[in-house]
Amino acid sequence: MATRPLATDPSQDITACDREPIHIPGAIQPHGLLLVVDATTGIIVAGAGAIEERLASEWHGLPLSALAGDQVADMVQAMPIGPGSTTSAAPVRGISEVFCVTAHRIAGDMVLVELEPGVADAPWGAGSPLGWLDAAATGLERTGDLAMLCERAAVTFRLLTGFDRVMLYRFLDEDSGRVVAEARAPELHSFLHHHFPASDIPKQARALYVRNRTRSIPDVDYTPAPLRPAGFETVDLSDVGLRSVSPVHVRYLQNMGVAASASISIVKDGVLWGMIACHHYSARRLSSELRAAAAALASGLARQIRAKEEAELYRERLRLRAAEDGILPRIIGLGDVVPAIRRLMPEMKAMMGASGFAVVEHGKVREEGVCPPTLAILDIAAWAAARSAGDVVATHELPAVMPQADRLAASAAGVMALPLIDGGVTLLWFRAEQVEEIEWAGNPHKSVALSSDETLTPRASFESWSETVRGRSRRWTLEEVESGHRLRRALHEASQNQRLRGLNTALQRTLDDREALLLQKDVLMKEVDHRVQNSLQLVSSFLALQAKAAGDPRVREHLAEAQARLSAVALVHRRLYRDDQIQTVDLARYLEDLVGDMKQSLGADWAAMMRLDLAPVLMPTDRAINLGLVTTELIINATKYAYDGAVGPVTITLEQYGNRLRLIVADEGKGRTGDGEGTGDGRGFGSRMMTAMMQRLSGSIEYDDNRPGLRAIVIAPIAD
Repeated sequence: MATRPLATDPSQDITACDREPIHIPGAIQPHGLLLVVDATTGIIVAGAGAIEERLASEWHGLPLSALAGDQVADMVQAMPIGPGSTTSAAPVRGISEVFCVTAHRIAGDMVLVELEPGVADAPWGAGSPLGWLDAAATGLERTGDLAMLCERAAVTFRLLTGFDRVMLYRFLDEDSGRVVAEARAPELHSFLHHHFPASDIPKQARALYVRNRTRSIPDVDYTPAPLRPAGFETVDLSDVGLRSVSPVHVRYLQNMGVAASASISIVKDGVLWGMIACHHYSARRLSSELRAAAAALASGLARQIRAKEEAELYRERLRLRAAEDGILPRIIGLGDVVPAIRRLMPEMKAMMGASGFAVVEHGKVREEGVCPPTLAILDIAAWAAARSAGDVVATHELPAVMPQADRLAASAAGVMALPLIDGGVTLLWFRAEQVEEIEWAGNPHKSVALSSDETLTPRASFESWSETVRGRSRRWTLEEVESGHRLRRALHEASQNQRLRGLNTALQRTLDDREALLLQKDVLMKEVDHRVQNSLQLVSSFLALQAKAAGDPRVREHLAEAQARLSAVALVHRRLYRDDQIQTVDLARYLEDLVGDMKQSLGADWAAMMRLDLAPVLMPTDRAINLGLVTTELIINATKYAYDGAVGPVTITLEQYGNRLRLIVADEGKGRTGDGEGTGDGRGFGSRMMTAMMQRLSGSIEYDDNRPGLRAIVIAPIAD
């Protein structure tokens, strides 16, 4: 048992595993064969495995058709360049066995042809695999919630694979993982609810799990079969199911006592949500047919996971709306707002799922449930007022942001503060410390190490190891924080309405004056917006005039880019004055308006080629501004570099997963070139601006081959 604070040990270094080149092992697992074929000539130029003993005594330099038949050779010749694989319907007969064939086209005009012996171990027997898969998918659809879905999936995948243990493993926000469901042989101990550190699955392995959805190791004690002849050791085997695995992973499985394993990726919205991890305690091979069935079933499982998660989110929104509809009319009907809130404190506490609730009114405290001492409540209210500038403040780890609150964690590890607009009154919701007893499969701080000869070695113990995490509560969801914003506005309106009802005839003039002031304020706000927009338009016009006068095309180009960036800033300003809620914006609506403006400036030809696929993402306004500028810059880069001055498709995609978002700007142009063209050279203003914006967002931007074209992928937290 160990106790730790909020963060893990910063000295823990797992980057050694992240740097291991597992995609170019130079060898395969010996239960199958691999042929490397020149896609242009159809000649076999290299291979791996016992080809002479199992397929043909002479193979190197021969046409593929001579060994695998014309159908397989024609399939290879017809394969397009890019990711993906093709499975031949015609098996290949070897010296004493029959092989299933799978081919992969890779860069450099090479095709990798896998030959793997079939195994008659399918659960559908002589029946139809489609019928079995349909029945399994129907069973997953009938589950009531996410927990039941995971449990049913573990049982179904164990029935499909026949492995001793099948675990459904979900990745958490900090990249560690947790076993959320398990199906196992009765004699085995359980890993259910155990956590595994992020280092158990390095970053490059996670990338391969997204690209190659199934992975099988029939016998961890195998001897790798190298590619031959020499010179082919660096061939990229990312898509090859027979690829030899990392020695670190083999040792890891051996340390667990596992003799055979298989993994099936659960990819939701292009992101690795989790995995189906299968362990067997004797050698066991998973045929290519079963792996294909498992991949298809995992895709259906990912869709069901998404549906269940969205349903839970929808129910949470409905619950909060129902609570608001039940509380607000009663507050308004009871008279003055603050006395009414004091009478409804139990309902206010339950609304946000808090353990305590307090009202601070001009130095006086009223509390309900489990709350800190009175003086501590006053300190928290003062801290929130100084931090929020009148807005809602929410944290699930108060001791981390308010050091003097360490001793308050038992009653106030989490706080949501709602200062009422009238001033002098603050509503506080408290969540008590949620002491987490995290059960790890072995000590997570000893996950990987370097031996004396600089060889990576994984941890050897997987015995249950408990760790206590203190100082934080259950998180406040974005829906709860947004509900706080709505409640604040409604209470302000209720307070104002009550004051208006309490005014007598003698104060009618004051009411008229107040209404006039409000109207004047609205006019002033509109005038400010009008002046700012005029100023921005004036600057934009100056830039346009300067661009026309400039003789240097690069100067005109830079001025046009400056106009686009200015448009992004102007759009944000217009939305701030148009929306009721200026603290948060719908990023999808903002990006749609931003791209609409860019379409007008780029012309009808470009407008017709731009496609948007934007999921609604509620996020703070200041972060949306930065993302708008980054999006503008990426679209400018695509229109400048992707098609050498011509017009072509540009796709902008926005997705949300967990507390992060992913923004993709993709084209189908010439892609990345050796001199950096297509993304900017990193020294221009736009590149420096994007770098600064991503640092402010605590996010990252990566460029990937779109085959054809380029994908710029921005990943960033939704909130700070």
